[in-house]
Amino acid sequence: MIGQRIKLARKKAGLSLRGLADKLEGRVSAQAIGKYERDEMTPSSGILIALSKALGVSLAYLMDTQGVELTGVDFRTKANTSTKDRAYVETEVIEWIERYLQIERILELNSAEWEIPVQQLHKLQVIAEAEELADLVRDQWQLGRDPIPNMTELLEEKGLKVLIEKLPSRVSGFTCLVRRSGNHTELPVVVVNRQFSLERRRMTLAHELAHRIIDPSALNEKEEEKAATRFAGAFLMPREHLEQEVGKHRNRLGYKEIMDLKRLYRVSGAALLVRLRDIGIISDSILIYSFQTVARNWRTEEPEQLEHPDCRGEREKPRRFERICYRALAEGLISLTKAAELLRSPIEDVEAGLKGP
Repeated sequence: MIGQRIKLARKKAGLSLRGLADKLEGRVSAQAIGKYERDEMTPSSGILIALSKALGVSLAYLMDTQGVELTGVDFRTKANTSTKDRAYVETEVIEWIERYLQIERILELNSAEWEIPVQQLHKLQVIAEAEELADLVRDQWQLGRDPIPNMTELLEEKGLKVLIEKLPSRVSGFTCLVRRSGNHTELPVVVVNRQFSLERRRMTLAHELAHRIIDPSALNEKEEEKAATRFAGAFLMPREHLEQEVGKHRNRLGYKEIMDLKRLYRVSGAALLVRLRDIGIISDSILIYSFQTVARNWRTEEPEQLEHPDCRGEREKPRRFERICYRALAEGLISLTKAAELLRSPIEDVEAGLKGP
């Protein structure tokens, strides 16, 4: 597994075998690195340390003590992702999940249980059935039909691992399973791009939740994506609640009303308009007219963003990992240095977080 980790980190760094050898200043040849990656040779401890520095990854990541690997990685992208992009994302997620599992093991917490809302993957015959599935999930989780104030907190509460990370601009988000050595249950993980707006991140989280519970066998790939998007809209903007706020049929919507509604449901203006069309409150012609007039730039520029662009990722951020790290620190189960290592924060910041102002 060390060889696979070296290869992934090298691709993340965008280096060829020769390029990595040059960065190591001749300590090992390109041929030797190739043998490391094929697990035909094992690097010495000194070479491992040099590789971790040259590749910008932790020594723990290269040594792969937990046997962690990602399976079923399914990117949501604006364009095809490059090999470097995929390697970057997978390396970041593996490093993060290993730190997460480490602190859960110290606290003897169960990592694998998430409150799946359906007994088995839900098989949809048509895309519109995603509406019923969204209502079913809300019912199983006893959410009622009110807007969801914090999607990240909800998914973490239900046992999903959520990571908001600065990813390549082409990557919107993805869901995957984390496989570990031994007889451990695979862990579901959802990752979303910090560079995108809060409105878009919330929609991505709901979209990825759909991919964890929809059986893809009855739909082709394009239909599955449409079904997941329909689920996300229905989950964040339930029909009953929307009809109470907007009415069952509308011939026109004002800008101020749309902005108030997007703040209520914490979704993008464009997603709100599409949702109104999907459930028949507005017609196709009104949707088209809106995107030609008041909403003509909304697909690329979000109006009146809920979160300032300079503070991306600060609202609705995952907090469980940080919380359990401070729990272990407060109980004396880990040192201040170890907490700083796990949290990737300066020691003085972690100490301040423990003691307060």
